Amino acid sequence: MHISEGVLSPAILGAGAALAAAGTAVGLRRLDYDRLMTVAILAAAFFVGSLIHVPIGPASAHLILNGLVGVILGWAAFPAILVALVLQSVLFQYGGVTVLGVNTFNMAFPAVLCFYLMRPLLARAGRLRTAGAFGCGALSVAGAGLLTALSLSFTSEGFLQAAQVLFAAHIPVMIAEGIVTVLAVSFLARVRPELLNFA
Repeated sequence: MHISEGVLSPAILGAGAALAAAGTAVGLRRLDYDRLMTVAILAAAFFVGSLIHVPIGPASAHLILNGLVGVILGWAAFPAILVALVLQSVLFQYGGVTVLGVNTFNMAFPAVLCFYLMRPLLARAGRLRTAGAFGCGALSVAGAGLLTALSLSFTSEGFLQAAQVLFAAHIPVMIAEGIVTVLAVSFLARVRPELLNFA
């Protein structure tokens, strides 16, 4: 779901860079440095998740894991996702340097928003936590797809159809992300509950 170089208008690039910088600043300010290793591991998981492509018809999709990053890190999802996207851009030419701000905001903001929306459910046990985790995983991908589609459509009306196809193609990914997030959260709740800071 990366947007490539040379596609977006300067206004969208500037707005994305400013929003990503603000989110990263908030994330770094709220980051508990005792959890720095957790941030690094989740940045690595986000980085690796996009390298495993699964064919879906004529196209392919990959896990994004931004919902899982948001569930565990909250605002620290911004710096974690930024670092992963920088490495993807430099090492594999996914996205690019000029679109780094837009791509970071498109991935990180839905993760943080879903964390706060679903936190009352995540703080509970049993089915409510399961519903909250699934919501975080699925809705974070939906939000990222929507923001990416909006970034394209605000740049040019010619991108509107491509934006709609992009969003529709990620519906199976939303379901898969929800399931992966549920499994990860239920596992962590049993073995490392201190990582799930829902209070």
